[in-house]
Amino acid sequence: MIRCRSPFVAFAPYLVASALHLVLLYLGPAWSVTATKALLMPLLALAVVALVRPLRAPVPLLLAAIAFSWGGDVLLSFPGDGWFVAGLCSFLLAHVVYIVLFLRMPRTRRRPPAWSYAYWAWMIVMLGLLLPHAGMLAAPISLYAAAIGMMAMCASMHGRWIALGGAFFIVSDSVLALGRFLPGYEFAGHDFAVMSTYLAAQGLIAWGVVASKLAAPAAPDPLSPAPDRRADATAR
Repeated sequence: MIRCRSPFVAFAPYLVASALHLVLLYLGPAWSVTATKALLMPLLALAVVALVRPLRAPVPLLLAAIAFSWGGDVLLSFPGDGWFVAGLCSFLLAHVVYIVLFLRMPRTRRRPPAWSYAYWAWMIVMLGLLLPHAGMLAAPISLYAAAIGMMAMCASMHGRWIALGGAFFIVSDSVLALGRFLPGYEFAGHDFAVMSTYLAAQGLIAWGVVASKLAAPAAPDPLSPAPDRRADATAR
């Protein structure tokens, strides 16, 4: 695959498919919503691969997180608690990989900023609202809330794109969870709110990681002569 030098060109298929998916949420038919949703994460992964070659650390971790997210997208497209738990587990793995990714990447802050501790207050409030209605799903929901809270806090130690992506993930999953478990919680733009913030989160995180990688100085070629050493063998 040829490396793409334009971020706009690389991300264009993802952006177009995202816009199309959001429109189809209202226009349907249902199969088109499911089909476009299944295309979103592969197109995002394609953008990453097109911009960053060779695929050195931390890019494989980013691609793994996108792959687990794709699994969650597909599994959550099916009705029923079993599919929901499977999708939740896939997204849980995605957030675990994101946490590892953010901890391994060079950070702009050594510690999480003070405002990021609000994520834990969010987790307490959300669990207080959801757990009385979650039934047997209380344990997996609690585990997932802890994982996404930690992911967003780790994201806050990076630049604005990754930090904003983590925040959008919190918004998306909060709206999704409230719509599924909180009685009487309904509004017309629910699906749009969930998917628009989710797609923004994934895109911003991916771009943040790619931009960080592209801005990093290239590793020196171990086979090339050192700058202060003559390459001419006759100089010895």
